[in-house]
Amino acid sequence: MGILDGNSKHEPLHYGEVFQLWEYSMLSGLALSAFQKFKSHAGDKDLKELLEDCADHAKNSIEECDELLKNNGIAPPPSLPETPPAKLEDIPVGARFTDPEIAAAITSDIAIGLTASSKTMATSIREDVGALFAKYHAAKTVLGLRALRLNKDKGWLIPPPLHIQQSD
Repeated sequence: MGILDGNSKHEPLHYGEVFQLWEYSMLSGLALSAFQKFKSHAGDKDLKELLEDCADHAKNSIEECDELLKNNGIAPPPSLPETPPAKLEDIPVGARFTDPEIAAAITSDIAIGLTASSKTMATSIREDVGALFAKYHAAKTVLGLRALRLNKDKGWLIPPPLHIQQSD
């Protein structure tokens, strides 16, 4: 089969795969920084747990994408410094993110991650890259369902206009 022999170790990444891996690592780094900051602002215990799980996913994504990039001779994006924790009481009320704002930001990040994962799966020709992003898609799906349930349970969900059929 030549250069595309089915063994990912023998196949080069194409430019789209390189960009998607690099971008996903960079955006995961930005998300990780935000999750760390949000954790200091969050008051709700369940929200803090979701933030921790989102941060763990981001850390794993960064490590895996960066390793794949390095193994293919590509420099990964620079990482941001760790965000030190702060006490909620030390953050002025007017400067705090509220729990509903944090939950909305998490939901937005999950939606972006699902879209990016789907795009990468659809455009990858290396099976290991497609499988890696299928794993990220599955993880983001689970996090998304947890975020949806949390938003509903806490009353933070702002639904669009609901279509309710009226009986005659």
